[in-house]
Amino acid sequence: MTLSQQLLMAYDQQLRTDAETPSAIAVEHLGPLRLVTFAAGSGFVTYQDLDGANALTIAQWVAEALAFYRSDPAIVRVEWKTRGHDHAPGLHRALLDNGFEPGETESIMIGPANALTVDVQLPTGVSLRRVAEERDIRAMSAMQDEVFGVDVSDGNADAILHRMALDDGMELWVAEHEGLIVSAGRLEPVPDTEFAGIWGGATRPEWRGQGIYRALTAARARAALTLGKRLIHSDSTEYSRPILERYGLLRVSTTTPYRWRR
Repeated sequence: MTLSQQLLMAYDQQLRTDAETPSAIAVEHLGPLRLVTFAAGSGFVTYQDLDGANALTIAQWVAEALAFYRSDPAIVRVEWKTRGHDHAPGLHRALLDNGFEPGETESIMIGPANALTVDVQLPTGVSLRRVAEERDIRAMSAMQDEVFGVDVSDGNADAILHRMALDDGMELWVAEHEGLIVSAGRLEPVPDTEFAGIWGGATRPEWRGQGIYRALTAARARAALTLGKRLIHSDSTEYSRPILERYGLLRVSTTTPYRWRR
């Protein structure tokens, strides 16, 4: 078995469980599916595998899962998280037929945390820090919304604040220049596993290519190691994937979100 296969097996066994949704308000089960409800009217569908189901069964699960969320008027959006290495006949067509739209495919990256802990020269005037105050969190969330091309949402910030209130180990890190947040990301140590996740990495376009995201990643990797986590995982865009590959993380599979809105 190759290293990439070993890491993918660890991902499937350790992360595609309750560990994947630490901030869930509620979780229901439909066959192998986990129908997760988050704060701010958000649903999320995931699973460890699809139990070898055929296309007909998968199509039925998609329809039933959407009916579950439709029955709750508080749910305004649902994400179905697919993985490229899953055996899932007919899933793409079933999702489209039920009104889901595919998002950008990202790379599932995994590797040793200590490979990321390099020293990076930051641009003049840029500094890194961990944040926990509501004002900082709302500013960070607004910047991420802008970078990801979505409407700035109090709901997104509220969801992050809810997570912080749970005190489940999540850490928020930002890079600043003259009081303006120019890059941000979070670290999520996964209880009872070897993993910590690095998520939400976003850098303002005018600040890219200057090592800021790299430095923010290194800071989060060091924090992970202090918590006893030896592996880092991330779903990476094409902006961040090459950076993580250069420092030893491997692309073990892909993930594509399919989104439905009421």
